Amino acid sequence: MPTLLLVRHGRSTANTEGLLAGWTPGVALDDRGAAQAAALPGRLAELPLAEIVTSPLQRCQETIRPLLEARPGLVPHTDDRVGECHYGDWSGRKLAELKDEPLMEVVQAHPSAAAFPGGESMRAMQTRAAEAVREWNARVERDHGADAVYLVCSHGDIIKSLVADALGLHLDLFQRISVEPCSITAIRYTRLRPFLVRLGDTGDFASLAPREEPPAGDATVGGGAGAP
Repeated sequence: MPTLLLVRHGRSTANTEGLLAGWTPGVALDDRGAAQAAALPGRLAELPLAEIVTSPLQRCQETIRPLLEARPGLVPHTDDRVGECHYGDWSGRKLAELKDEPLMEVVQAHPSAAAFPGGESMRAMQTRAAEAVREWNARVERDHGADAVYLVCSHGDIIKSLVADALGLHLDLFQRISVEPCSITAIRYTRLRPFLVRLGDTGDFASLAPREEPPAGDATVGGGAGAP
């Protein structure tokens, strides 16, 4: 089975503004996110990529643009199933306001029971993303062979849920996983089991440096803005 590279989009304007973007249109990469995207072709230069799949959302499309310019033979495939979680009525709201919502405690401690008002449940999010990956695994293996490598550009909660699926972790544990903007997570699929071979790799350890304000104990819904 193929190796999947999961790339979270670069840092977005919503990340820096502390907003839960969801499917809100017009959320672009900020200057740092654009620089992260520009560095992506060099980080992946040694890897042959069989296919590129992306979320339809602007921040993901902008993230893979430099990679596509560097590899003009690749035509991207857009797949709604790897798009961001549908946060419904929470979309576009400030995370600082949402932290006091009773549902946020469920999202943090029992996400398998969380369903966003006017949106989808986190279980449904994980199911659609995992089904998409399984279908793409079969398609890439059929068209390019079992040793092929392909890339999916997606979002923080989607990638975390796919890592949990690969590790056999219950969705209620997925908030223990962290993936920064433009990080690369690699999962090698085999007939019997997946292997997580990279997790949230940015090639940059700045996010581990002590901060003036220690990070909160809760996970950032949507994925967070990464290192300051």
